[in-house]
Amino acid sequence: MPDETAPKDVVELILDDHRRMEDLFRRMRSVEAQRADALREFADLLVAHALAEEHEVYPALKRFRDVDNDEVDHGKEEHDDGNKALLALLEVDDVGGDDWDEKLEKLVEAVTHHTDEEERTILNGARENVPMERREELGAAFTKDRAKHLDAACGDIDNLRRIVED
Repeated sequence: MPDETAPKDVVELILDDHRRMEDLFRRMRSVEAQRADALREFADLLVAHALAEEHEVYPALKRFRDVDNDEVDHGKEEHDDGNKALLALLEVDDVGGDDWDEKLEKLVEAVTHHTDEEERTILNGARENVPMERREELGAAFTKDRAKHLDAACGDIDNLRRIVED
């Protein structure tokens, strides 16, 4: 059994969230799943994940040479795109209808594009250039900030509207 108190590499924590998002996409696409429940879980995860990256991870990574600062800045822009696509899906009334499917695919496209790009550029740069001790410190900060947002139900539609309007 893994040691839950062991330090966690921020890169691995972010990758774990990305894989969880992919699983939730599968559930939201499945006619046999509780799609609305999966969307609520996804909304909280996406918003908490992005806010924790923006508050704790991205600013720290920009201080390291050979981590592409333009990609870090671009990551924030892609978070905005994902939030807008998520809001559009949350505003659909008929879960599983044509509008739902269309908005879900736009969300999948926005988030998948971001996670793929982030994994290839930002996270690989962090693996190569940021010492493990610092990645574990960032992992602790990311986990704490993410949990704070999850506890506040940050994926609530009204909160998401505030985020998108900012």
